[in-house]
Amino acid sequence: MSYVVMWKSTLRHIEGHFGTGIQSYFNFLRFLVLMNFVASLLVVGFVIAPNAAFEALHLNWTGRPNNVSANASCVHYDPSAHGLVSYFSYIMDLLSGKGFMELTYLFYGYYQNSAVDFASFSYNVPLAYLLTAFFYLLFCLIWIVQRSVYCLKHSLVSEDASLGSYSNKVFAGWDFGLMQHSAVQLKHKSIRYELRMDLEEEALRRRLAERTTRQRATLYILRGLLNLLVLSLLGGGFFCIYLATSYSQWLLGSADSPVKGQYILELLVAYLPSIVITVANLLIPIIFGVIVQLEKYPLSFEIKITLLRNVFLRLASLVVLLISLWSQITCSGDPKDSNCKDCGYSHLFPCWETSVGQEMYKLLIFDLLIMLLVMLFVEFPRKILVTYLPSCPLLKLWGQQEFMVPSNVLDLVYGQTVCWTGALFCPLLPVLNTLKYIMIFYLKKLTLYANCRPAERTFRASSSNFFFLLVLLMGLTISCVPALYSMFVLPPSKSCGPFRGEPTMWNTVSNAISELPLTAQEFLEFVGSLAFAVPLFLLLSILMFYLMALAGSYSSMVKGLKGQLRLEGQDKLFLVKQISELSQ
Repeated sequence: MSYVVMWKSTLRHIEGHFGTGIQSYFNFLRFLVLMNFVASLLVVGFVIAPNAAFEALHLNWTGRPNNVSANASCVHYDPSAHGLVSYFSYIMDLLSGKGFMELTYLFYGYYQNSAVDFASFSYNVPLAYLLTAFFYLLFCLIWIVQRSVYCLKHSLVSEDASLGSYSNKVFAGWDFGLMQHSAVQLKHKSIRYELRMDLEEEALRRRLAERTTRQRATLYILRGLLNLLVLSLLGGGFFCIYLATSYSQWLLGSADSPVKGQYILELLVAYLPSIVITVANLLIPIIFGVIVQLEKYPLSFEIKITLLRNVFLRLASLVVLLISLWSQITCSGDPKDSNCKDCGYSHLFPCWETSVGQEMYKLLIFDLLIMLLVMLFVEFPRKILVTYLPSCPLLKLWGQQEFMVPSNVLDLVYGQTVCWTGALFCPLLPVLNTLKYIMIFYLKKLTLYANCRPAERTFRASSSNFFFLLVLLMGLTISCVPALYSMFVLPPSKSCGPFRGEPTMWNTVSNAISELPLTAQEFLEFVGSLAFAVPLFLLLSILMFYLMALAGSYSSMVKGLKGQLRLEGQDKLFLVKQISELSQ
């Protein structure tokens, strides 16, 4: 069974050459591939495959009754091209998700608001679509939480420095998976770096204690001004993303747009939000790295604050994009606006779910494209120049590229958050994301061996694994907000999709429950009532307080044992001192 484990030999080889820190990145990438693969089976099994089979077999489709009346302007939706279509327009549709791509299983608008009758069995397509998306997010949440708890336990055990951080590094810090001499030398440098960092932080604490009140006030003022600069950079980046999204949607949705018919320009406008987000995610972290040097934080805190700022930038840029789309689709939340008065949403977006799915699809494609371009035109040329022109002072200063684990992990988290956000509107996105991450695994492996060297500042694999999952959990939380808001609040498009004619997507579940037998209806109504929710909440509260009390007792017991160990150490020192005195 050990041969069945995915990429086991590759991961061992990476660990032997580069240590456990970089291996933790590839372990995290493998986890994302497996999670997306299982999620893809869920989506394909309950949404894609049944619809494809029903169409191929020409079964009887029964339309669902419309529960709301629709204006004539709200039900017109025809993305197919008419007349002679050039070959280049098909390429542009493939990259932007428009045109013929809207009439495929890739996007929400293609699916029908109907049930399929087969013998004595009826398959409700809208219900299957909604519950699959809901359980897809729930499945990912459960798997990430379970893995986070496992990694947290290992992190707490391995990172506990209360009994002597220096002793742990010197006597238990060696990585016995290393095989090559260069990897051994690198591990030596890593341990020296950790010890040097501990000594520098201790010296910094001593200097902080010796600072005068005036020096502290000056440092705090400087940090305050630099944090204002950080907020200004974030605000400027978010404002540019908002403007780019609004301008792109306006140009593409306008009938008399100046970019109509100009394929290259139209493609650039379609990818304008993705380009601005990518540029912001590339340039602003470089400025953050310069700013944090001026703030004079301890080295460990310097790494953490930089990572937190970069995480916030990555995830918040996606939030700004979603807010920009929401303001255009809902007319900034004003249902009395002239554009939203007839449909409940802007009539400029006849199938707004597909429009959101297209944005997520373009982000996924552009993210992969940028990674390929950086590898081909930055990393490989840099390796060639550094290798064959070693005497050049500028290249010597530039040096060989480091494999930075945190920034690479943030790229994965950003891509996975995009996938989660668009899964409701683009059902095939988990499948595409699985293929994308498999490609990334082999491309990153290639660039690791061919172009990169490990970074000098490394994490322990245990603590970094938990941090990666924590950031991933933040991304899942952010992506659940637009999905749940679309399910329960926003009115679905009246011209496309499996929920056309419904006041909300979740109304499909209510209709399905009303068709169940009376006993099942009463049971589900009881489960959703306060009579069930209040006792369940009280029971969970009691259980939570019990577990908190149990954890508190374990914590006090651990503290007592640690105190005994310290006393044992002092006793040993006393006995050694007595023996040395008696021996004299």
